[in-house]
Amino acid sequence: MSDPRATLISFAGSKAAHLARAARAGLPVLPGFVVPHGEGADGVDWADSDAADGYAAVSGAESLRRAWQELSEGGALSLVVRSSSPQEDTQESSLAGQFASVLDVRGPHDFRAAVRTVLDSAHRPDGTVAPMAVLVQPMLAARVGGVLFGADPVAGRTDRMLVSAVRGGPDSLVSGEQPGTGYWLSRWGRLSHTGPAGAEHLLGASELRRLARLARQAQGVFGGPQDIEFGFDEAGRLWLFQSRPITAMAARPARGARLLGPGPVAETLPNQLEPLEEDLWVAPMARGLAAALDIGGTAPRRQLRALPVVTTVGGRAAADLRLLGAAPPRHRWPALLNPTPGARRLAAAWRVGRLASALPGLATDLVADVDRRLARTPPPDRLTRRELVAALRWTRTVLVSLHAQEALAGALLAQDRTTAAGAALTALTRARALGVPDRRLVAAQPLVLALVPPTLSREVRLPETLAGTGTGTGTATSTDPLPTRSTDSLPTRSAVASLPPREALRLRIRWVQELQVRLVRDAAGRLPGPEDAPDASAVPAGSKVGLLRWPELVEALEHGFLPGDFGERLPRAVSAPLPDAFRLAEGGTVVAERPVSRGKGRGKGRGKGRGGGADEGQGVAGGRAAGTAWDAVGPRPSDPVLVVRTLDPALAPLLPGLAGLVAQTGSPLSHLAVLAREFGLPTVVGATDAVLRFPPGSRLTVDGATGDVHASGDVHADRDVHADGGVRAQAGPGGQADRATQAHPADAPVPPPPVGERRGGAR
Repeated sequence: MSDPRATLISFAGSKAAHLARAARAGLPVLPGFVVPHGEGADGVDWADSDAADGYAAVSGAESLRRAWQELSEGGALSLVVRSSSPQEDTQESSLAGQFASVLDVRGPHDFRAAVRTVLDSAHRPDGTVAPMAVLVQPMLAARVGGVLFGADPVAGRTDRMLVSAVRGGPDSLVSGEQPGTGYWLSRWGRLSHTGPAGAEHLLGASELRRLARLARQAQGVFGGPQDIEFGFDEAGRLWLFQSRPITAMAARPARGARLLGPGPVAETLPNQLEPLEEDLWVAPMARGLAAALDIGGTAPRRQLRALPVVTTVGGRAAADLRLLGAAPPRHRWPALLNPTPGARRLAAAWRVGRLASALPGLATDLVADVDRRLARTPPPDRLTRRELVAALRWTRTVLVSLHAQEALAGALLAQDRTTAAGAALTALTRARALGVPDRRLVAAQPLVLALVPPTLSREVRLPETLAGTGTGTGTATSTDPLPTRSTDSLPTRSAVASLPPREALRLRIRWVQELQVRLVRDAAGRLPGPEDAPDASAVPAGSKVGLLRWPELVEALEHGFLPGDFGERLPRAVSAPLPDAFRLAEGGTVVAERPVSRGKGRGKGRGKGRGGGADEGQGVAGGRAAGTAWDAVGPRPSDPVLVVRTLDPALAPLLPGLAGLVAQTGSPLSHLAVLAREFGLPTVVGATDAVLRFPPGSRLTVDGATGDVHASGDVHADRDVHADGGVRAQAGPGGQADRATQAHPADAPVPPPPVGERRGGAR
């Protein structure tokens, strides 16, 4: 290089400085010159060097004219005039596509106008002015161009590279006008697969190996994987147009991270939970399932003690799918050859065989014990603080036993078509026909609680409508009076008594959870107010008490002390539903498990996460979010998911505050996709007919890892309860999941009086 200052970012800007370093290292960089930061297009106060060879700084109007004259060969060659700001192409932010570049510039007048255009682009929408240098190079007529990533930023993998190529230069690719053909390579250029299906093959094996070598060389020069723009000219020579750090790599789970999913527990806890709800319901469930797995010999005891079978992510319950047998082992053949699980199950076979015959009786005894305790429990307002804590401790303990026996019953006992949800549906249908309000029905017939999940923050709301039966009105509260005589004709007692063991246990789990709700709500009224507001009006309400942890609630009830930061605690922001299967990366980031495509042959889309359906898109920025579809034209919702046709860089000012981004076309390596990854914005491209399928106002869930975009009525899953006894998933606010049919019928006690209700009228 003729001028060492060209490698200084503060002087020449990031883009020019990076190319100057690459040229000095022998990489294939086009010649050019740079107008340094701080100089104007009129030639005032430019730097001293007047060389036009390599990446030199030019000074004065005459020096700039000579530099243009030599580089363009007197105007015979067209030039490209590019921005080179110290603020772009950094480790923290690329600002990709946010400043101007002018292509195919001919003649001195057009050249000076192009320089002014680039300098004017330094004025940002927020009113600030970015420092700006100007880079000038020959305009190369590329046969094939594109973007090369020295690592896979979408999958978060540093052991492979990602190439996206188009005919001509890379400008149509990075602008989002063309999606390009994708190539997934090993670090040595071996092709893994291509995409999308049917895309034109533009690069051969030798060209891919040359690109991989260029990526390795650039990583050696700059100390990390690079985002490279490249082009092959008509003679087949490879040129490096731009090199910058990869600014945003998708989170990747650590090796051996657990496979989690909501499926096995979503039917019990489908909604987002507050901290106290986690301690009351998830912790006992995890302990109970661990006990069942230990008894059955299906998992090592050491593993069960080390990791919870059920946990929460963003307040949503998720289970270890492999421990529960809901997912196959990671390595099938080694698992089949491993003698340890078989030996463990053999050792457990004797006790499991005896347990299978004894389990119906054990379940009946446990159900009877729970019913007696529920019947003896006074209304919460009659309990002292000490008694209130003791009752809550009992509920957490008995839930462990109930969950353990329920899991064993599901695994060991024969199936039966009778379900608690079906019996509850029958009771609800008849109550609606008699005109019994929901609030009174819950008080008199707690069987119907099988249709709804527990919650501390909302009152019980039964399914709104049933075909041909009218509608329910109101919500059930813990202070409602006893119902009218019309409820006496409901067949609840016989229905509960005929439930098979597993369903009887499930129903008691729900009843105990409801008792917890009523105890906690009463406890909320007894807690002290914040230190700065000792008046009675400052006590936390039901939703506020949910922000406590279990030990904190006990401390507050027994000793009258709330945590010091309780006044500043806020309810959790609504989180998107969890993927069916996922792993956790560093910081608790959810990384959806990518479905495996079974395509045959290299270059045919073989690999993971490429999408299986015609309407599926490609994830380009990891993360999962729920929000409201927005077209950037109408009023902006509070949780906007921008749905557009192309990834136009002009949309960049809209990215802050978005919940997600969906585009019908575009490349994962385009400028806007790069910016979306920097913002941590879940983004999907290639979503067929997205603008038509997701009109403004649609509720969307966007998965930037798998490329899945799901439209629903709400971020929560509810269920449609049908008169035929089935319970099916539907969109809407939270509800209970489908109750599986299980087990032998067994004698069960009649239902207890409504838990925590006054009996015999008002006091």
